[in-house]
Amino acid sequence: MVAVIPSPSSNGFHLGPLLVHAYGLAYVVAVLAAVVLTTRRWEVRGGSRELVYEVALFGFPAGLIGGRLYFLATSWNEVPDHWWGPFAIWKGGLGIWGGIALGTLAGVWVLHRRRADIPRFLDAAAPGLLVAQAIGRVGNYFNQELFGGPTNLPWGIHIDPANRPAGYAHYTTFQPTFLYELIWNLALAAALIWLGRHRQIRAPGLFALYVAGYSGFRIFEELLRVDPAHHILGLRLNFFVAVLLFAAGLAWFARIQRGGATRRLVSRGGPAALGVAWLACVLAGCGQAHRPETASSAPAPLLRASTAGREPTTPRQLLVVDLSQMRTAMRRADPVHPPGP
Repeated sequence: MVAVIPSPSSNGFHLGPLLVHAYGLAYVVAVLAAVVLTTRRWEVRGGSRELVYEVALFGFPAGLIGGRLYFLATSWNEVPDHWWGPFAIWKGGLGIWGGIALGTLAGVWVLHRRRADIPRFLDAAAPGLLVAQAIGRVGNYFNQELFGGPTNLPWGIHIDPANRPAGYAHYTTFQPTFLYELIWNLALAAALIWLGRHRQIRAPGLFALYVAGYSGFRIFEELLRVDPAHHILGLRLNFFVAVLLFAAGLAWFARIQRGGATRRLVSRGGPAALGVAWLACVLAGCGQAHRPETASSAPAPLLRASTAGREPTTPRQLLVVDLSQMRTAMRRADPVHPPGP
């Protein structure tokens, strides 16, 4: 039998009469880890830990709200059909883009009120945010969510039948994309800390690299995931969000390092511009039909058109075919998950 990562038998544990959900516990641990790491980095820069606590007091609740609002806006069909459904965060359903956007804006608002050095604080906080996101992915493991297509790799994760997407009921092991992201986030956090110590990076360059680095990995991750999502041109909505924020992060970093009006850009337009970009992608995706992805859902219609003798001619068709073929090529290496017919 091929070795696999087993799924947990439960997504929580009882503490007396209370049921402690692993997803919620992971969020709490993530917040604490981010606060501890950011406090240490901010104090090295001559700042006070009280400011970190105040930013966390506003930023993390705002991130929780933003993450849930993003999920409700883009995945409303997955919300439990009860009056408490929109609030059921213990069942998962926190969109990281919404959490980053609203949490960052809340933190910048606090920093602006306290007349703090916003660029330097953002650089101090970037690695802690990545560590928090990595810990949060442990909650996805307990909820059996955020996984990719079927695989027979030794690190594939077993998913219970109740949690398998439509069209994948006969598969048992899947790509643990949550684990890939966890490893990437920790590696990127370490890289940012190293860069801050050994290279002259103009603030908030590390935060811009955080946005670009995380978004760049999400481009790859969104090509692997098979859970239900909104689609544009046959690809997941978050693929386009990641592409946009990856480009925005790199452009922001380049402008910062060129010297420009860095402080004015950060205090007035930097994080706000990223928030507007995120919102634009959400609004574009909300008009798309919600459909679960099956083993052949994305590439099949495009390739059927090609086999019927109709070559793509318009720029839109060429773009769709190119992106679909890129996704198919990435999956072709996995014999358990062949490309669509």
